[in-house]
Amino acid sequence: MAARRDSVQSVERALDLLEELASGEALGVSELAGRTGLVPSTAHRLLATLARRGYVTQRRDSNRYAIGLRVLELASGLEDALAHLRRVARPELESVQRATGETTNLVVLDGERAVYVDQVQGSRSVRMFTIVGAAALAHTTAAGKAILAFGPPEDVEGLYGRRDGLERLTPRTLTTVEAFIEDLERTKRRGYAIDNEEHEEGVSCIAAPVLGPDGLPRAAISISAPTPRIINADTGELGALLREHADRISATLGAQELDGVGARVRR
Repeated sequence: MAARRDSVQSVERALDLLEELASGEALGVSELAGRTGLVPSTAHRLLATLARRGYVTQRRDSNRYAIGLRVLELASGLEDALAHLRRVARPELESVQRATGETTNLVVLDGERAVYVDQVQGSRSVRMFTIVGAAALAHTTAAGKAILAFGPPEDVEGLYGRRDGLERLTPRTLTTVEAFIEDLERTKRRGYAIDNEEHEEGVSCIAAPVLGPDGLPRAAISISAPTPRIINADTGELGALLREHADRISATLGAQELDGVGARVRR
């Protein structure tokens, strides 16, 4: 994979090592070097640094490296924040699902990826089976677009401003930065985002942003369904429904943050 022009090579290499160890398998320096394309001496130096900070640990019996407890400590803080967000959003997801019969999702943004952190399965005979924990390219999803449209313009510029083009997943995927920014502007004007088979052929989504008291997005909630059920429905009505429930989540999160409760949900 080609390195991004704004990337720091040593950080990229260290993260490659951590990602190889994320499966839980203990690996030696030579194995890790081979899997990441590093020379063993470079892999050894990076692993030694990660070990000193607790991100990896070296097993005494085999000298192999494994993921360290420091990673779990960082992950636990994120999980606490997501657990609070899920608790607040869950009743609204269930309400939207009851009203529409469609699968509803709670999504957060992780860089260029929209990550599904909760879901209520639809009751229709044909349902969407996006897995909780799965990630999708944000520019191809309604949820990703809803979050980006209501965030600071500099976030979009930082993620996409230097791109020559955007990855195409379907014939309908927006593949130029100009077209994507125009779509974000339309999203902000109407208050909800639409994915018209931009991520997967035959599947469409509508999403609305969940905002904090600062007016910036924390997440998005979305409906996903076979395209005919979205396109043949009143998309404006579905968008208004999602916006209503997203606003309720926003109000609850905002009240709790201003009271100092659940403050770790802040991003």
